[in-house]
Amino acid sequence: MKKVYDTAAEALDGLLHDGMLIAAGGFGLCGIPELLIAAIRDAGTKDLTVASNNAGVDDFGLGVLLQSRQIRKMISSYVGENAEFMRQYLSGELELEFNPQGTLAERMRAGGSGIPGFYTKTGVGTVIAEGKEHKDFDGETYVMERGIVADLSIVKAWKADDTGNLVFRKTARNFNPPAAMCGRVCVAEVEEIVPRGSLDPDHIHLPGIYVHRLIQGEHEKRIEQRTTRKREEA
Repeated sequence: MKKVYDTAAEALDGLLHDGMLIAAGGFGLCGIPELLIAAIRDAGTKDLTVASNNAGVDDFGLGVLLQSRQIRKMISSYVGENAEFMRQYLSGELELEFNPQGTLAERMRAGGSGIPGFYTKTGVGTVIAEGKEHKDFDGETYVMERGIVADLSIVKAWKADDTGNLVFRKTARNFNPPAAMCGRVCVAEVEEIVPRGSLDPDHIHLPGIYVHRLIQGEHEKRIEQRTTRKREEA
């Protein structure tokens, strides 16, 4: 079965439809599937629900889909430095489902593992737990969270072979593997596609069984912010 495609648009062909749920990997501006996000923008798919740690910044990453008003709802743990995200949420234009970061990652992993729900102490007694089932275990109260199963996963990896085995780099490994797992279809973009058999099996972070389509491309690799401190004179 063909997995390697020439462009992001070709890799997404036939997979997009209005109102779909998309799980997007990445952490801030690190390890985000920027080429696939741009292709979704160009396709004009709308009324999207997107599960992702955050929405990048105003003009990059998922922020471009907020600017084009293609996202109806975000399932996120962090608004970040995205002013348009904040503006749309506060004005009622965008629905937002807040999740603690670990809970969101586990919801994705659970969905990809066939686990419909799980109990966690995180969020108990806060607005996060409102309207959700509670249960006591060993004298402690837990809240039930549902696993996420997305129509489509879009992720960014460092290397892949042509079967879709993926290797992530540093913090890009935080959300990309669980996001990839929870999609009924997963499309990955990578910096390099290497010959089959050249990846050490012990270094593969996500097996190719989870990846259905694959592209290689150039990436901008922005950083989210830089903090500087004036050197004190002796």
